[in-house]
Amino acid sequence: MRKWLLRGLLALVAALAIAFLIFRTPDTDPTAMRAKYGGSPSQFVTIGDGVTVHLRDEGARDAPAIVLLHGSNADLHTWEPWVQALKAKYRVIRFDQIGHGLTGPDPGEDYSTANFVADIGEVADKLALKQFILGGNSMGGKHALAYAIAHPERLTGLVLVDGSGGPMLKLDRKTKDSGNIGFTIARMPGVNLIAEQITPRSLIQRSLEQSVSVKSVASPAAVDRYWEMLRYPGNRRATLTRFGQPYDPLPEDRIAAVKVPTLILWGEEDRIIPVEAGQWLARTLP
Repeated sequence: MRKWLLRGLLALVAALAIAFLIFRTPDTDPTAMRAKYGGSPSQFVTIGDGVTVHLRDEGARDAPAIVLLHGSNADLHTWEPWVQALKAKYRVIRFDQIGHGLTGPDPGEDYSTANFVADIGEVADKLALKQFILGGNSMGGKHALAYAIAHPERLTGLVLVDGSGGPMLKLDRKTKDSGNIGFTIARMPGVNLIAEQITPRSLIQRSLEQSVSVKSVASPAAVDRYWEMLRYPGNRRATLTRFGQPYDPLPEDRIAAVKVPTLILWGEEDRIIPVEAGQWLARTLP
C-alpha cells in the first residue's frame, strides 16, 4: 500500500513539475524592455537608495510643471494622451514608480506610502523643480495626496483622478460588480505565489478589461505592455508585497487640512474605486 502511495505522490509531483514548466511565464529581458519602452524621450535618473527611475520630461523647461503619477500595475505610458494634450503649454513629467515599469523593484523592498512620497520629492529635486502641479491616478492619487499633506509648500495644484487614499467605503454593491480578477489573485495567499511564476497574458487582458469602461483602452498593445512590464524582473514580487500589506487610508484630519487647489476627476462607472470615494474627497478637502 505504501509503495503504491509513494508512486502516486511521485507521479503527482512529476505532473505538477511538467505543468509548471509548460505554463510558466518567465521574467522579461530588461534590455529588450528598455529598447521597446524606454526609447526617446525616456531618461533613467538615479535617486536615493540605489533606485534608477525611468521618466519622461517633455514640454518647455520654463513652462509650469506638472508631475503625473500612474496607478497600480500601470506605468508612465498610461499618461500618453494627457501628455500630448498638455505639453504645448506645460512641462509634463511622468515616471515609473518603484515596483512598476522600467524602474523596477525597490532595492529595500519598501513599498510604504512614505517611500513613494520620498521618491516624488527626489525626482522633483533631480529635475530642479521648486514648485509644480502634482496629479495622480488610483494608487498614484493616494501618493499625490500624501505628498500634498507632507509638502504643500511645493505644490501649486493637485489633480486626483479616481484616486485612492480615503477610507475604504462600505457600499451596497449587490447590483454593481466591483471585482477585478488581477487584484483579487494578488491578494489570495498561496495562489498569489503561483502568480509570481505563472502569469498568462489572458489574465492581464481580463484584468485590464475589468478596470476600464471604455474597452478600446484595453487594446492588444496595451495588454502586451501591462503583461511585459509586470514581468519586468522584480515587479511581480513587488506587486505581491504591495497587495500583501493592509490598506492604510490617509488620516481624515490631514486630508481636511490640505489647502492646495485641487481638481477631482472621476469615472462614475469606476469598479475599483467607486465614485462615492471621489464625492467623499470633495466633501473632505477644503
